[in-house]
Amino acid sequence: MSGRAPTPEEQALARQASEARQAGRAEEAVSAYTRLLALRPDLPDSWYNLALMQRRTRRFEDALASYAEALKRGVSEPEEVHLNRAVILIDDLDRPDEAEAELEAALRLNPAYLPALLNLGNLHEDRGRRDAAQAAYRRALEIAPGHPLALARLANASRFSAPADPLIGRLRAGLSAVSRPEDRAELGFALGRALDAVGDHDAAFDAYGAANAASRQASGARYDRTAVEAFVTRMIAAFPEAVSEDADAGEAPVFICGLFRSGSTLLERILAGHPEMRAGGELNLLPALIGQRLQPWPEAAATASAAVFAELANLYRSEAQQLRPGEGLLTDKRPDNFLNIGLIKRMFPSARVLHTVRDARDVCLSNWMLHLDSSMPQAMDLDDMAHWHGQYRRLMGHWKQLWPDAILDVDYDALVADPEPQARRVVEALGLGWDPAMLDFVGRQGAVRTASVWQVREPLYRTSSGRWRNYAHRLGTDWLAPLSHEVGAGAGSG
Repeated sequence: MSGRAPTPEEQALARQASEARQAGRAEEAVSAYTRLLALRPDLPDSWYNLALMQRRTRRFEDALASYAEALKRGVSEPEEVHLNRAVILIDDLDRPDEAEAELEAALRLNPAYLPALLNLGNLHEDRGRRDAAQAAYRRALEIAPGHPLALARLANASRFSAPADPLIGRLRAGLSAVSRPEDRAELGFALGRALDAVGDHDAAFDAYGAANAASRQASGARYDRTAVEAFVTRMIAAFPEAVSEDADAGEAPVFICGLFRSGSTLLERILAGHPEMRAGGELNLLPALIGQRLQPWPEAAATASAAVFAELANLYRSEAQQLRPGEGLLTDKRPDNFLNIGLIKRMFPSARVLHTVRDARDVCLSNWMLHLDSSMPQAMDLDDMAHWHGQYRRLMGHWKQLWPDAILDVDYDALVADPEPQARRVVEALGLGWDPAMLDFVGRQGAVRTASVWQVREPLYRTSSGRWRNYAHRLGTDWLAPLSHEVGAGAGSG
C-alpha cells in the first residue's frame, strides 16, 4: 500500500479481497475492495482489481467508474486500463464510439501497444470499416512482424480473388514459422477462408482440417456425445409440458435463435430497420440468469415457481434496458438460446421465437469452417457437428410440440433467395406492419459482432446456399446422406 502505513483493518481487508479475487469469489471480492477503498481511496491497483470483479458480477457502469479512479490515481500501465474500458463498452454496453475513444487513448500513451491495435482493428471490422481495420492490423504487423493473430485478422478483413494473392503466401509462410497450436489454428482458419474464396476447395478443406486439429490441441476441448444426449434428455424432462402462465407483466422480447451460421445475424439486421424494433445483438442475459439463479441447471427449473420465473423476467428486462436502452421491441439474437426455449416461455409466456434454419449440410460445414470458442467443441470435428445437429433437432422437436404457435421457422436459403416474403411473414407473426426500409440493410449503422460481420454489410448473395457441394467429394456419402434427410425439416412452419 502506498502513502501512510496501513492499519490492521486495512491489511485484513486487502488480504480478504485478494484471496476472494484469486479464488473466483467475485461478490465477496467486490465487497472487500469497496470497504478497503472507502478507507484508503489512494490505491490504484485496488481500484483496478475492483473493476475486474465488478465486470465479472455484471456491474458494468461501476467497473467503468472504478477503472476511471485507477487512472485518476496513477495506475501503472494506464493503456491497459483504457483497453479494459473499451472491452466493456463494446462487448457489454454496445457503445462503440466510446470504445474507440478508449482504444485511441491507449495508443496515444503507447503507440506500440499491440492489444489495443488488435482490438481497434476488430472494432473497425464490427463497424464495417474494412480499410481502417486493415490499417490497424498492418500497423500491428509493422510492430511485430509475422504476429499470427494480426496476420490472420488482416486476412479475414481482406478480399481474395486469385490463388496467387501475396497474402495467401504470407499465411502459408506464417504457418510454417509457428509451433504453438493456437497460432496454427488462427492462421489455418484464415488460410482456409482465403482458399475457399478463390475456389481452391481441396486445399481449403485440408487447411480447415489442420486448423481444427490445432484448435483441439490448443484448448484440450473434447465433445462428449453421451453427455450431450443426456443433457438434452434432462432438458426435456425439466420442461415436459407447456405450463399455463399469467400474462406477461411487460413486453416480451423477440428471441432469434438456431444453430450458429444459420442466418440469425441477417434476420436481426433486417428487423432492425423496422421503426418499432431495436436490435439487442447476442445478449448474455439468459445464460447469466441461469448461472446465478437456476442451479443445478436444468433441474432447478423443474421445481421453480411461477413467482421465480416472473422475478427472472423482471431482472432480464431491467438489465436489458441498461445494456440496450431505447424504445421498440427488443430482439435477443443469441443463437444457442435454442437450448433455453423452455425457460424463455416460462419467463415470457407471450414471447415469440424466430428459429433460423438452414440446409443441415451447409450449416454443419460452415460451423466446422469457423474458429469457434472451445466451449463449442462439436465444431472441431465434422462427425461431432453432425451429432450435435441431430441433438439440436431432437430438442427443437420437443419445443415445437409444446409451443407450435410461438416458434416460427425462418429458412435462411429462402431469405437470401427472396427476402421480402420471408420478412413480411416474420413481421406479420410479430403483429407489426410492413416497412420496406427493412430490406435496405446493407449500409445500416451499428456494430455487428458475429462471424457474419462482412456478409451482412453486402447485398444478399446465394453462394452460401449449397456450399457443401464444393466439398462433397471430401465429405463422403456416409456423412452427407443422414444430413440430407434433414434439409428443410420444419422450415416454413410456425
